[in-house]
Amino acid sequence: MKIPLNQFDIMTTLHGLKELEGFMGHDIRETAVSFDTNRKLTEEELEEVIKYCTHDVEETMEIFLHRKEEFDSQMALLKAFELPLKYIGKTKAQLAAVILKARKMNREDEFDLILPDTLRIKKYSYIVDWYKNPVNHNYEKALETGVSGVAHVFAWGGLHGARDKYQDEGILVSLDVSSFYPSLMLEYGFLSRNVEDPKLYQEIYNERMRLKSLKDPMQQPYKIVLNSTYGAMKHQYNNLYDPRQANNVCVGGQLLLLDLIEQLEPHWKLIQSNTDGLIGKIKFKADLTTIKTICKQWEERTRMKLDFELFHKIYQKDVNNYIIIKEDGSYKSKGAYVKKLNSIDNDLPIVNEALKKHFINKTPVEDTIYGCKDLMQFQKVVKVSHKYSHALYGEKSIPERTLRVFASRNNDPGVFKVKESGRIEKIAGTPDSCFIVNDNVIGRRISRRLDRDWYVNLAKKRLKDYIGKET
Repeated sequence: MKIPLNQFDIMTTLHGLKELEGFMGHDIRETAVSFDTNRKLTEEELEEVIKYCTHDVEETMEIFLHRKEEFDSQMALLKAFELPLKYIGKTKAQLAAVILKARKMNREDEFDLILPDTLRIKKYSYIVDWYKNPVNHNYEKALETGVSGVAHVFAWGGLHGARDKYQDEGILVSLDVSSFYPSLMLEYGFLSRNVEDPKLYQEIYNERMRLKSLKDPMQQPYKIVLNSTYGAMKHQYNNLYDPRQANNVCVGGQLLLLDLIEQLEPHWKLIQSNTDGLIGKIKFKADLTTIKTICKQWEERTRMKLDFELFHKIYQKDVNNYIIIKEDGSYKSKGAYVKKLNSIDNDLPIVNEALKKHFINKTPVEDTIYGCKDLMQFQKVVKVSHKYSHALYGEKSIPERTLRVFASRNNDPGVFKVKESGRIEKIAGTPDSCFIVNDNVIGRRISRRLDRDWYVNLAKKRLKDYIGKET
C-alpha cells in the first residue's frame, strides 16, 4: 500500500540545524560514534547514537515552533485558494504560479522595455536614456552617477544610493511606496503575460486590501501571492517566468522613484534611496507641508501610494546597513550589525546590543559589554563547510563542524579549518585566542576566562564602520 508523504521544509534560513541549535544556546556536540562504522554497534555506541539522533529530532521540532508562522502561512495559502495538501511542499513562488493559473510561454523580448507613461523626468533624463540604449541591455552593466548630491547605482535589479558613514539628527522623513511592485503590475500592465486572467491578480489585491483594513490575519496569504509574483517572473523554471515584464516592473519602479527624487530635490536633503523608498532631511517642520504636497501630486500622477514616517536620528554605514530612530527610542534597522536578533538568529548578540544602545541612548559600548553577566550573549557560532575536511583547535583536530567560540584572556589557541589539500585557514570572524563551549550555555554566567575587551574592540570597529571615526 502506498501512503502519500507530504513534506514541508522548515529549514528556510541559510543556516543548518547545528547552527540554529547553537544560536539557541543548546548542545551542539557531535556523537563520537562514526556514521561510517562498518560493523554492528556495541550497546554503549547504540545508546549514544539513539541519544544523538533523538536530540536532533527534538531540536528540529523546536525550530519548527520558532518558525511556525512559515507553516501557518503556507497552510493559509492552501486554505484560501482551495489547493490540495500535497502542495504544502511547494515554494511560495510555485504556489503563486498555480493560484494565478500561469502557463509558461517562450518569448524573445526580454529588453523590449515599456516605461510608465506617467514619468516626468527632466534633469536626470540621461538615466532614462541609459536604460533605453541597447548597449546597456546586459544584466552585468550598471550606471554609477550622482543624484541629488548622493552617489547612486542604477542597475537591472534596482537603484541604490546612500551617504556612506553618515550620521545626522533633526527632522528625518522616510517615504516608502506601499505594495510597490504589485501596484506597478496592476497600474501599468506589467503582470506576467503567462497569467490566464490578469483580473485574478487584481481580485487578490483587492481582497488583501479589504482584509488588511479589517486587520484580519487572513490577509497574509493574499499578500504572499502578490509579493511572490515578481520574483517568480525572473525565475526561468517557474510558469510565471516573463523577464520582460519583470524588467518593466524593476526599471519602471526605480525611474518613478527617480522622478520623485527630482521633484523633492530643491526642498530637502536626500540621505538614502533604495528599491521602494527614500529617506531625507528637512530643516523646518513647516517644510513637511511642501514635501507632502509634492508627494501627493506624485501619487495622483503615478497612481502609487506613499507611506510617511518621521524619525529623529540616523546612523548609516551604507544603503544596506543603517538604523533610523524615532524620538521615543523606537527604531527601524537594516544590516547584520544592527538587525533585530531572535532565538534562531543570535550571533554575537552582545555586540549587536552594544551598538544599538550606543546609537539610541549614547550608552558607551563598554557599559553594555562589561555590564552583562550572561555567557550566551558573547557567543560566536561558526560552521566549517564540507569544502573542508575538518576543524582544528590550535593544532588539535576536533569532531564538530559547528563551533560556539568565546574570546579568551588566557593563552588559548584559535580555531581553523583544513582543506583536503592540507591547507589550513583561520575561521573568519573568530578571536585569535578563544575557548569552545559546545554543550548547553543557557543561563551560564561568564568566567574570568572571557576576554570582554575583544568584544569592546569589535563593537568600536563596527561603530567606526558606521560613522567613520573612533568613539
